[in-house]
Amino acid sequence: MLSAINDMLLDMLAAVARKDYEDRRRRQAQGIAEAKADGKYTGRPVDETLHKKISALLKDGKSIRVIADLLGCSPTTVQKVRKATK
Repeated sequence: MLSAINDMLLDMLAAVARKDYEDRRRRQAQGIAEAKADGKYTGRPVDETLHKKISALLKDGKSIRVIADLLGCSPTTVQKVRKATK
């Protein structure tokens, strides 16, 4: 009997936690949407100097991983620059 009550309480707490999580995510998304509409939320600025270095190394024929290792950035960043220059 005690095990059933513990399971019920655990299920209830998990449901409350999930609802709270979903509510916070929804409110955050609403706030971001409002800030974008007002022009206050622009995201992280682009590092132009890093992008120029990546472009130069891509033109030299270096691979994505080599460029990422040389410049200390992620391969995803190198891929984004490569995609933007095509």
